[in-house]
Amino acid sequence: MHISHSSEDDNLKRLLSFSISAIKSSCGEFDIYGEKDTDQRAKELTFERTRYAYNDALEYFDDNFLSQITSLGLSLIPESDTDAAV
Repeated sequence: MHISHSSEDDNLKRLLSFSISAIKSSCGEFDIYGEKDTDQRAKELTFERTRYAYNDALEYFDDNFLSQITSLGLSLIPESDTDAAV
């Protein structure tokens, strides 16, 4: 977003927090500080969603990132014990 001042830090933190919650709600649990592939992909989606929110274009995010959201959601589906037994 090329912001070179700190006057918007609180707003950006708020937008990031909302984006983390939205991605977790859509895709599943992840660690924003994690090093796993799914964590990194979720972090990237979080940043992209925040960028859309910052630019008042959030209504376009889901359509523009549908394949990444779906892919991440499928990757974050927890494996159940019944699947392992089959």
